[in-house]
Amino acid sequence: MTRKARIGVIGAGWWAVANHLPLLKANPDCEIVAVNRLGAEELAAVAREFGVAAAFEDYRAMLDTVPMDGVIIASPHVNHHEHALAALAKGLHVLVEKPLATTAADARDIVAAANAAGREVVVPYGWNFKRFTDRAHELVASGAIGTVEHVKLEMASALEDLMAGRPMKETEGAFFRPPASTWADPKRAGGYGWGQLVHALGLLFRIADLAPEAVFAQFGRSPSGVDYYDAAVVRFANGATGALSGSSTVPKHRSVYIELRLFGSEGMLLLDIERQRLEVWRRDGNDTVVEMAPGEGGYACVEPVETFVDICRGAPYVNRAPGLVGQRAVEVLDAMYRSAVSGQLEKV
Repeated sequence: MTRKARIGVIGAGWWAVANHLPLLKANPDCEIVAVNRLGAEELAAVAREFGVAAAFEDYRAMLDTVPMDGVIIASPHVNHHEHALAALAKGLHVLVEKPLATTAADARDIVAAANAAGREVVVPYGWNFKRFTDRAHELVASGAIGTVEHVKLEMASALEDLMAGRPMKETEGAFFRPPASTWADPKRAGGYGWGQLVHALGLLFRIADLAPEAVFAQFGRSPSGVDYYDAAVVRFANGATGALSGSSTVPKHRSVYIELRLFGSEGMLLLDIERQRLEVWRRDGNDTVVEMAPGEGGYACVEPVETFVDICRGAPYVNRAPGLVGQRAVEVLDAMYRSAVSGQLEKV
């Protein structure tokens, strides 16, 4: 028998207040039992806005004193590892914002801790939970393109301001605004890779069961010193190659886009989220076209939160962005950032 999920939030900043907390509050199957963030005035404002009785600046006190089923972790990137391990140690399920961690070792720690505890990790990759992504996953898993031999993955966003350390235009008037300390500081996992390309990598590793092995990368830098532009070559454990591209400087009047092409031994798959195209082109001519409705590729982060509520209340669920998917994305990014500094091919 299912019951209401008891969920706490660590790191109630811009994105948690804009997305996660409103979704939880509107969901009749859960209760927001506790909230955490630094800053007494800001914390009190969040607690009032969402009707949360238990509010803490110290996340440890929250975990120690409030009975919960799961925790949403939306703290700065560099804190995800610490916060996720603390919640898992209490036997809680965790939804950990992207990136799952900021080193490959830390991401593996989180996944191993969750496996040992028998708990779920959800990384809220919104596109992973879409109908067209399920279909792309099914096509690749069924052998529609054979063995994946090459990957071409490109993502670009209108975030020139954010990656340069300036206020993000789209957040004018928001409850909180994304801080430069998270997004534009090269010493705190700022930059386009950690902040955005991670979305595309999460999508890739949902669709194709590939394990990254080594990365060579070059960056174009923003005025704050983080990566505006990412160019990387990846080798996967099965021998496949990959080419990654990321850009922060799409004009503000245009939308984010992701294009993924998977080349296999029997054909290729094309997923173009901007233009709503999903097609398989086979060498034998037996192609597949999956119809996508106008606007279907638009980004939303509703389903990951709904899935997390179902996990926490014991309802049936499918986790389309588990810890391993988040781990593989971090493995690529960790090696990518190391390579951009060393100028060498870096092993995962």
